[in-house]
Formats: sequence, structure tokens, C-alpha cells
Amino acid sequence: MDGIYFIGAGGIGMSALIRYFLAKGFKVAGYDRTPSALTDKLIAEGADIHYVDDVALIPEGMKRGTEILVVYTPAVPEDHSELQYFRQNGYKVLKRSQLLGLITENARGICVAGTHGKTTTSSMIAHLLKQSKIDCNAFLGGILKNYDSNLMLSDSSDLTVIEADEYDRSFHYLKPFMAVITSADPDHLDIYGTPEAYRQAFEKFISLIKPGGTLIIKKEIAALLRCERTDIQTFNYSMTDETADFHAKNIRVGNGEIFFDFVIKNPVGITVPDVQLGVPVRINIENGVAAMAAAYLNGVTPDEMKQAMKTFRGAERRFDFQIKTDRIVYIDDYAHHPQELANSIRSVKELYPNRKLTGIFQPHLYTRTRDFADEFAKTLSQLDRLILLDIYPAREEPIEGVTSEMLLEKATIKDKTLCSKEELIALLEKEDLDVLMTLGAGDIDRFVSPIRNMLIDKYKL
Repeated sequence: MDGIYFIGAGGIGMSALIRYFLAKGFKVAGYDRTPSALTDKLIAEGADIHYVDDVALIPEGMKRGTEILVVYTPAVPEDHSELQYFRQNGYKVLKRSQLLGLITENARGICVAGTHGKTTTSSMIAHLLKQSKIDCNAFLGGILKNYDSNLMLSDSSDLTVIEADEYDRSFHYLKPFMAVITSADPDHLDIYGTPEAYRQAFEKFISLIKPGGTLIIKKEIAALLRCERTDIQTFNYSMTDETADFHAKNIRVGNGEIFFDFVIKNPVGITVPDVQLGVPVRINIENGVAAMAAAYLNGVTPDEMKQAMKTFRGAERRFDFQIKTDRIVYIDDYAHHPQELANSIRSVKELYPNRKLTGIFQPHLYTRTRDFADEFAKTLSQLDRLILLDIYPAREEPIEGVTSEMLLEKATIKDKTLCSKEELIALLEKEDLDVLMTLGAGDIDRFVSPIRNMLIDKYKL
């Protein structure tokens, strides 16, 4: 193989693969719709990326006469001219998930799946293993701040942490040595059709665990998913349920910090006391219990776990503290599903119980907004102030009647407003802000630096 061409190169999952092949010495090129800080980094690392869908811009070395693999994401439309060119000219074309499955087929894959929590949990597992004597490789769905990358490579370990994406049934290309399931709240109903079909996709994922492997599943959802495997070990975990195999107890929250004791009830019956969360929000207790369970079952010691959990800085856009002062707190979070939003808002309110929480939310996809409109409205009404941006369409065409205005009307919160992206910074400059969150999975991340810089200037930080 002489090179790899990526269509949708700026996606977080694609970028990890690009970095993998660059590290292996391959020529890498590709296309993405818009430049970003991530594509800038990939170019600096050696990838040749352009931003116009034009066959003429494909490097000559990637055209006929060479053995080239072409990789694309499901978000790329079928009429994309470059994708059509490669297909019509006999190139080998794979989905991103297919390639990831091939790369990790012979590894001991620790595959983390779930509607939410999978990026943080997989990142925690990778950090726990990396900071121990065990070590690992990792393909992550977020930039881990400890390493400034979503890819980790090891010369000594075949353990490979993989964020297992359920969109478009991508995780069905994986063959886990160990699977972790953090949640199974229905999502992507444009793909699956019904909540039952969505959950069945997770049951299929469980069936792919290699014989002799391990399943770690959140206890509260284990009853929802049918698992008839007798050739694997199964463990459950919970944040507070003391009957779970792995759980937390003696949770202490205060002064912007969280401590808890990690209980390994099964298989050994020991407690790891005084675990400190490096990113101190309540939902990370649950994520941390799952991550430490996976790490422990792969040989990480209690002392190694405690040190790694304390030093874990999180993944970008997952409870990502941009400013943390007595005067102003600003957190950026990827939450885009109603349950994710509920977890995020609840966690921040617990951390800052007597402060006003303003949330800027950008809905992601017309179908998701339509399917969960009531849930979104109920959750967003838990904020003290709501600033709602227009729906980010991603791969979708508009749906009549599905708008941010519709969502705003359903929200019962009194202090609410619609705002265009163009007017957002000007609006925030006039606001008396206390605790601020940006929330969503669209292009709201492009406003994080401008908002942070504005707040630093406004409050003379």
C-alpha cells in the first residue's frame, strides 16, 4: 500500500487514523469541508489536506498507478465527487469503522460503547493504562489533554483502547477482547428507527466479544440488554449501588474537588480509598468507576489507579474547564443528547450550588431535535439562563417545523433567548455572567476561544 486518502479528514475519529498511518510512515492525504485547529495540526504532522471537493486537487501520487486505500466517514454524502472518482476507478474504499476494525483485529481491544460517557471513559482507561506498567495503544474520540492527541501508541503492549461508535452501526466492525458499555439511551433514530432496534445494536456488539473475553456494563442498563453469553466474564458497575461488582462509596464534594472510595466487590473484595478526580464533576465518578474496573482487570494496581485518576486532565470538549476563578467559571462540553445535558447541568449545579448557570446550547441534527424535543426542553429548563443557537444540520436537510424556535417555546425556563452565531459574542459581552457553559456537538466549538478571550478581557483575568 503506497498511501491512504481520507475523505472527511478533520473528523475526530478519522484524525486518529491519520496520525496512526503517519506514525507508520505512510503517505497521507485527504479532504475535509472546513479547516480547523485539528486539520492544521494534521497538516503540520505531515498530512496533505485540502478543503474543496475537487478531483483535480487530489495529489497525483494518490491517483491511478499507485496502490491507494481510500477511507471515508458516513457523514460524507454519496454524491461527493472525490468519493465517486475513487469508486468509479476501482480503488479499495472503506468506511472509517471498517479500517479501525482491521487495524485492531489482532489486538486485545478494550472497546468502550455507549450513548454517552464513552469518550471520557475510554480516555480515562487509556490514561490509567499508560501511566501504569501495563501500557496501551488507543484510538480515542476526543483530544486527551494529558497527551494533546487522540492517538496513543505502544512498543510493548497489544492492549488497544477503542472508542466504539454506535452511529451507523460502526461498532459492529470491532471484535473486543473487553467491552465496556456506559449507557444505551436511544439515539440516532434516523438510523435505527426505534429505541428497541437501537438497544439491539448493543446486544449485537456484546455478541462480538471474543470468547474468553470480558463485558463490563453499567448495572442500571444491564437489565435492558439481553446477554446470553456463557463464554465471557461479565461484571457490572454503578456509581452508588453497593450490590454492583464495582462501585463508589463515601463520595465527598466540596471546594471544587471530588473524592470517593473505589470498591472492588467482585472478584476480590477490596477498597481503594480517597480517589481524587482530576476533572471534578459528578458524572466522572461513574465514568471513573467503569475505567478503573477495566484498568484493574487488566493488571493496573490500586496505587497506579489513584495517581492516574488524580492527574487525568480530561478530553477536550468533555467538561473542559476554560476558566475557573471565583469571579467567572467557563466550561465547554460536547453534550448533545438530553441525558448528557441533564448529567452536565446536574454536575455543574452540584459543583457550584449557589451560582447562576448560563447555558449556550446548539442543537445537533434536525432528526435528534425532533425525536427528543420534549426531553431537550425539560432538561434545558434546569438552567438559570438559556441561550439557544440555531440547529446545526451536519449531514441533514431541514425538517419543516423543527427549529430552535420550536424548542425555545417548549422550554419552561423564563430567562431564555434565541441568538444567532454572528451575534453571540456581542450578547455575552452585555451579560452579567457567573458560571457559563457552551453545549453541543456542532460547530459551537469554534466559539470557545473567542468566548474565553472575551471573558478574560471583560473580567480582567
